[in-house]
Amino acid sequence: MEENHSQEDRDMLENLFRMQKALNQRIGVDTDSMDEAEQTRWVLNYCRAMSQELAELTDSVPWKWWAKYQKFDAQNARVEIVDLFHFLISLAQVMGMSAGDIHEAYLKKNAVNFQRQDSGYAEKDSSDSRHI
Repeated sequence: MEENHSQEDRDMLENLFRMQKALNQRIGVDTDSMDEAEQTRWVLNYCRAMSQELAELTDSVPWKWWAKYQKFDAQNARVEIVDLFHFLISLAQVMGMSAGDIHEAYLKKNAVNFQRQDSGYAEKDSSDSRHI
């Protein structure tokens, strides 16, 4: 497991969060001042948007076994992945999570995932993630 997490890595993530906040504010979405009803609305909005982006990512891959015309569109796949990041960061911000919060939670969840693999992950135990 990679344990060397540089300040530069955290700074890059924080920069993405700053950029997304600015874009959201420009289009009229202020994730800092949402009440629970607005949070619910925007969690659903961003989940729906990510579902659509996932569909667009899927369409970048020749998944239709009956269609011979399809080709893998790696460039479009990369764009769709970036689109997913836009909405995922927005979703994190709606939930009050900073880049630092995401970084720390990711490190903890990554450790849980490695522990699960080390133990064979033979049965689901969601209690191993409650500390995240």
